[in-house]
Amino acid sequence: MRQIVIDADGCPVTRLTVSIAKEKNIPCTIVCDTSHVFDIPEAKVITVEKGADSADFRIVNLLKKGDIVITQDYGLAAMCLARGAFVLNQDGRLYTEENIGGLLEIRAVNKKSRMTRHRIPHIPKRDADQNRIFETELRKLLEQPYP
Repeated sequence: MRQIVIDADGCPVTRLTVSIAKEKNIPCTIVCDTSHVFDIPEAKVITVEKGADSADFRIVNLLKKGDIVITQDYGLAAMCLARGAFVLNQDGRLYTEENIGGLLEIRAVNKKSRMTRHRIPHIPKRDADQNRIFETELRKLLEQPYP
């Protein structure tokens, strides 16, 4: 059976995702580090120690082909795609084999800019339209056949 796994550290659509998973009767797992606390009875919560990529590796180890991962982390998305998962970000963007390489390149450029203290534009506050778009895209993804 397909599951949804949420990279919940900093994820603004955790509760929305759990709600949709419950409605569709799909198991949902929240993975976060010890700096976050989730009390959502409808989902399994896995808490990992703080540390570089500890949540990411736990998520990857949970996956089966066809599972759905919610994350905004390009590196994690690449690992999940390699495991045969579908990966969606909090804005409803589907990461694919075709677009992940370019996104990883952008991440590397942005990291280099931060290290040289070049400013990167601030991300505006999240709005209700973004949640609607995410919900629409997640529901579309859930309609696809499970491999």
